[in-house]
Amino acid sequence: MAGIALWHTPIMRDPNLQRRHLLRSALASGAAALLPAAAAAAVDWGALEARARGKKVFFNAWAGSERTNAYLAWVAAEVSRRHGIGLEHVKITDTAEAVKRVRSEKQAGRSSGGSVDMVWINGENFLTLKREGLLFGPFAEQLPNYRWVDTAGKPTTRVDFSEPVEGLEAPWGMAQFTFFADRQRVPQPPRSMAALLEFARAQPGRVTYPRPPNFHGTTFLKQALLEATPDRTPLYRPVTPAALERAGAPLWNYLDALRPHLWRGGRQHPQNAAAVRQMMADGELLIALTFNPNEAANEIAARRLPATVHSWQNEKGAVGNTHFLAIPVNASAPDAAQVVINFLLSPEAQARKADIEVWGDGTVLAVDRLPAGERERFQARSWPGQVEQPAPVLLEPHGSWVDPLEREWLRRYGQ
Repeated sequence: MAGIALWHTPIMRDPNLQRRHLLRSALASGAAALLPAAAAAAVDWGALEARARGKKVFFNAWAGSERTNAYLAWVAAEVSRRHGIGLEHVKITDTAEAVKRVRSEKQAGRSSGGSVDMVWINGENFLTLKREGLLFGPFAEQLPNYRWVDTAGKPTTRVDFSEPVEGLEAPWGMAQFTFFADRQRVPQPPRSMAALLEFARAQPGRVTYPRPPNFHGTTFLKQALLEATPDRTPLYRPVTPAALERAGAPLWNYLDALRPHLWRGGRQHPQNAAAVRQMMADGELLIALTFNPNEAANEIAARRLPATVHSWQNEKGAVGNTHFLAIPVNASAPDAAQVVINFLLSPEAQARKADIEVWGDGTVLAVDRLPAGERERFQARSWPGQVEQPAPVLLEPHGSWVDPLEREWLRRYGQ
């Protein structure tokens, strides 16, 4: 668990202006996506479902969460019962694995009958597949359930790491960078990266982040980069060496200042966010981090964390994005993959995924536009550990920034 500059620094200060500007830009960049209802009418969905029956879909998806795996097992049972489709969760640790497989098969002349039918994707990996012409579609806005997607209120459903989606992937869930800690140990949490530095100075060795290129470690870098950079405009364009040098300077200054106060003096980093969470639960660290605002609530509900744990996001904004589902251009069962994705966009499947007791992954749907009976599926009680004050979304830098940031971090701190 992947250009153009879509917004500028003044717009970033106003989340409402930011959303409207992003939506206009995304729409302008993808003319085929302007009329999803009309596009859907051009697809004979009944015929497509008939072709899909009896097919098997190999869904390549991150398998690092028991809750996610259990949810996908439920999905497999449902699409089998309803549509006669076999869904196999191909469990991967890094989406880049699936990207490499698709690329290799295409280069070997395997233009159909590929081993990947669906992939859970966003950001850098989407950018790679899109630019190399390795994606099936556009298909997303032709799905019957796409009409419920909140493209106005959640503009990242059409823009992935500043790259227009253009119907080549379907939005599946929402995520935002979040910290959590035991309120008894951290009653006044640091709500900016500058405040986190001061907290680490006061509590040496009790703060850390995963080692990039781990996804959560890289997200920590991006959060620090966005907060440290006075002019964020270049971050939403394809990276250049000059832009990296200018925008990266305040980030490396920040990390240089933070490093000596980190766990083990910053000489070592945990491999992933799960390790950081366990170290926080054991009292070795004071703060954990996640890209799922409901993770602490999940862990409390599962009785793996105490109810005194609370979550927060940095007050001036936290990195956020949409994660997507895509179909490779050489998929063996593209019709069946579309039927599965359409089910995953249904209010029933989205509500189940959003349930804290199931997964707690944010919905991409405009719940207020759903029929009354479907809206009721999303009525949920408040859970201990949930974010109490959601922050404005800071959009991900363009996907081309990820690899250079990781390589530079490894050069500076990875030895």
